[in-house]
Amino acid sequence: MTNSLEQLKQHTTVVADTGDIESIKRYQPEDATTNPSLILKASEIPQYANLIEDTVNWAKSQSENLEQQIEDAADKLAVNIGVEILKYVPGRMSTEVDARLSFDKKASIAKAHKLIKLYQDAGIDKSRILIKLASTWEGIAAAKELEQEGINCNLTLLFSFAQARACAEANVFLISPFVGRILDWYKKAHQKDYTAQEDPGVQSVTEIYQYYKEHGYNTIVMGASFRNTGEILELAGCDRLTIGPSLLEELTNSDVKVERKLSPVAASKKETSQLSEAEFRWQFNQDAMAVEKLAEGIRNFAIDQDKLEVMLKSKLQA
Repeated sequence: MTNSLEQLKQHTTVVADTGDIESIKRYQPEDATTNPSLILKASEIPQYANLIEDTVNWAKSQSENLEQQIEDAADKLAVNIGVEILKYVPGRMSTEVDARLSFDKKASIAKAHKLIKLYQDAGIDKSRILIKLASTWEGIAAAKELEQEGINCNLTLLFSFAQARACAEANVFLISPFVGRILDWYKKAHQKDYTAQEDPGVQSVTEIYQYYKEHGYNTIVMGASFRNTGEILELAGCDRLTIGPSLLEELTNSDVKVERKLSPVAASKKETSQLSEAEFRWQFNQDAMAVEKLAEGIRNFAIDQDKLEVMLKSKLQA
């Protein structure tokens, strides 16, 4: 019998949640995704030293202003790592917009355009890139405009049904509901453990997946942020699952039989009206977990972006 990872790939497109080339080579995912935390971690990998050097030299050539150089270097490093990863994945690379722009639609769109141009300058067509944006009202609005331009988006830090519905109504290419972080909140709030079937994160993604299929939305559901392989196997059949190296390793070393849990159904329902901004904000506000985890996620990505920029500043000033 093939291992659990190979079985999972029969039902679901597997995406690597890492910036580590060696992990990507080993597990051969279809796509890859990074975020500021993963870029920061990847920047410490010795084989990326040349990419950082190229980044610093390029940023210096673009401007004499240190603050602009730091911003340019951070964008260029994310793209350089993405270009390297795309040598080893046949599909798409998700690259994240600065989390500090999460509540600024105009700035998010401008940053997306900049990242796409950097990829195109490196010979990568936009059809291989997904722009990652936080699932704030402003992030979703930015994604709606970008999608209309033909720039596909991955809406991340998604914790609530209101966010998922707004993303589908904006015709975004893909969403990344965060399974494990939802579980973290419920375990802490209720002081209890959950089986894979009871897992609130699993149940959230299942509800979103079924809603999308029933209403005929084309937006792809990609479960993310897993804490254990049980969560992953309960979502076998989901459009895509993005999985970190340690859990990919567990699945590779497992021969547990993988059964499809999620299956598409023929569309049978259609919404008559779209969520207004006021309705979105109210429904989102009613979900304490989602409010807390979205804010926390944005803050933590911003912290790691700051750390990355401190590292790049030291190299730019060297």
